[in-house]
Amino acid sequence: MAINKFMILVLLPIVLISKSVVSISNFTLAKPKCTDHCGNIHIPYPFGLTEDCSLNEYFLVTCNETTRSHHPKAYLMDTSIQISNISLHGQIRVQQYIAHDCYAPNGTFDSGNVPSIGLPDYYTVNNTANMFTIVGCDTYGYVSGMALHSNYSLGCTTECRSMDNLLERPCIGIGCCQTPIPKGNSFLRVELYSSNNYTNETAFSFNPANLTSLRDVKKLPIVVDWGIKNESCLEAQKNMNSYACKSNNSGCYDPGNGLGYRCLCKEGYEGNPYLPHGCQDIDECKDRSLNNCKGHCENIEGSYKCSCPKGYRLDGNHGCFRDKSLELKLVAGIALGIIALILAACWTYFELRRRKLIKLKQTFFLQNGGLLLQEKLKKRDRSSLEMVKIFTSSELKKATNNFDESMIIGKGGYGTVYKGVLQDNKIVAIKKSKEIDPSQIEQFINELIILTQVRHRNIVRLLGCCLETQVPLLVYEFIGNGTLYENIHNKDKSRFLSWEKRLKIAAETAGVLSYLHSAASTPIIHRDIKSANILLDTLFTAKVSDFGASRLVPVDRAQLSTMVQGTLGYLDPEYMQTSQLTEKSDVYSFGVVLLELLTGRKALSYDKPEEEINLANFFLYTLRKDRLFEIIEGNIVCDETSEQIIEVSKLAKKCLNVRGDDRPTMKEVAMELDALRLGGRNSWAKVEDDREEIESRFGEGLDSIGFSDDYSDSITVQDDSMRSYY
Repeated sequence: MAINKFMILVLLPIVLISKSVVSISNFTLAKPKCTDHCGNIHIPYPFGLTEDCSLNEYFLVTCNETTRSHHPKAYLMDTSIQISNISLHGQIRVQQYIAHDCYAPNGTFDSGNVPSIGLPDYYTVNNTANMFTIVGCDTYGYVSGMALHSNYSLGCTTECRSMDNLLERPCIGIGCCQTPIPKGNSFLRVELYSSNNYTNETAFSFNPANLTSLRDVKKLPIVVDWGIKNESCLEAQKNMNSYACKSNNSGCYDPGNGLGYRCLCKEGYEGNPYLPHGCQDIDECKDRSLNNCKGHCENIEGSYKCSCPKGYRLDGNHGCFRDKSLELKLVAGIALGIIALILAACWTYFELRRRKLIKLKQTFFLQNGGLLLQEKLKKRDRSSLEMVKIFTSSELKKATNNFDESMIIGKGGYGTVYKGVLQDNKIVAIKKSKEIDPSQIEQFINELIILTQVRHRNIVRLLGCCLETQVPLLVYEFIGNGTLYENIHNKDKSRFLSWEKRLKIAAETAGVLSYLHSAASTPIIHRDIKSANILLDTLFTAKVSDFGASRLVPVDRAQLSTMVQGTLGYLDPEYMQTSQLTEKSDVYSFGVVLLELLTGRKALSYDKPEEEINLANFFLYTLRKDRLFEIIEGNIVCDETSEQIIEVSKLAKKCLNVRGDDRPTMKEVAMELDALRLGGRNSWAKVEDDREEIESRFGEGLDSIGFSDDYSDSITVQDDSMRSYY
């Protein structure tokens, strides 16, 4: 049947003219002895047509020279994604089929095509240069996918009720509609629908300037972002062997779309920053748009120099004027007058700014509960006053070199931690929180008072705070041997972490949690126990840190209803489902830490097979298959440690029970680990023959620890949290 109605056309995307896709320069782009083009498409390194010519497999380009048009076509990796342009600024253009849905005049479906977009790792759809666009009448469509680890679905609707509706106008829903695409997409799915199969429409046409030619177009370009590795610029610079910015005159930056980092030539240079000597000096003197010199322009490395002939001087606009003494004196007088005015204005400005700063500090001090803290400290005895100090913002700025980035020692979900040196040369760690709810100030002050009085050798000691800033600053003792996470997962450090040290760290951490749950004056649930929140001193003594998510538990309540917080991979599945926070939530998280100490694996490892991503799930699976020692870290296994490793594995399994009631208390866990360190087992975990002794020490109803298949409803989650330090 002949089609006289073209009722819907979905463009994904409409490509905007953007500086993000630029033309290739005349500099060397590919590695030596490598082909730098496929047909008329330039292939700059890190992309390449062979493995030797590309940075890695994700930048491999396939050149198909056997096409019907006899024009070679370039494809991304071994996919069917056709490349039309590659930019060293982090974007490529690829050809994408237009989704369409066509009906005959009687309303029956004639033809259609609804393609999806799936990109490999290190590539996402650019959310600023692309737009989801629908063209047609009686049409609605959706685009869905996953952006930054979250599912989404969005779309828009078009209609045309008369011929007047089809006049040239902005794309606002009459014949055409648009909606932006979220950031961080690597997969897009399109759905197209019609309410009436277009049977009520009598015409569909556009002004020739408004997309009439789309009827014969099968593909349109789409802008895709790319980046180097899944790490930040700062992290990449720590390992120069794998650092991709090879040119001496290049640097790196973070694009902010979760794709890692990119390289660029420094100002005054141009070329390929991914190649050694790839960034070449620009001769600014040859291009008037690159300099404002009105005298003699001399090119220098990375810049240019402007000078005048002998007898002339350079003015403020880079022009030359004759050097006359009278003119010089006049200029000098004017300059001195201006300088005097500037100095007076500066003094006035800084004085007003100083007064404003003092007033602002006072406002922040009151806003952050400073008077409430002073009042509570006055009500306590002299020893309490010595335990906490209220620092000024000036002291902490001086201690951290005005919070310079070079002083950062950690970043977490609740703030940034800086290393600081006080006036008495004492080294401290200063945590700058991200935000604090004004309605929770009184609770914050109460928790601060309690934490300053929590005394335990394995808890990072809180020395004081500063309330003169927009968000409170907390001052802790400094622990210099890094986190347990670093010591386990860094190969150079993990070899020094013997089984005895690991068992000691586990026992000390369990002792801290037991103290917080049952020995503190007001029980405290940590809520974010993980290896990154356990610090180690030079003697490998464990120090539990980061109480930013902790909650005080009233003595008359066993659980709290809270918004779920913590780190995925360590989160208690029961807490995630019910939002009921209990002491047993810390027990589960501690169980995952035990697994890290036993296996040397991360809580979540996305570079491993699907069944091994979640460490807790994989550990329980290996127990069911009786393959425990296949995943235990090799350098801790020997005849002397095998029995202890088995007992700790049993204890970890008990901590990972789905039901909180089936988990042991932290007191029981601490006692078991202490007993193992002394060469024996704690009586509560022995076999049924010792039941009476178990009940005499811990009460009735305790089950002995054994291996069972009770984790069938466990969940696997993805970790998008930041590593915290304190």
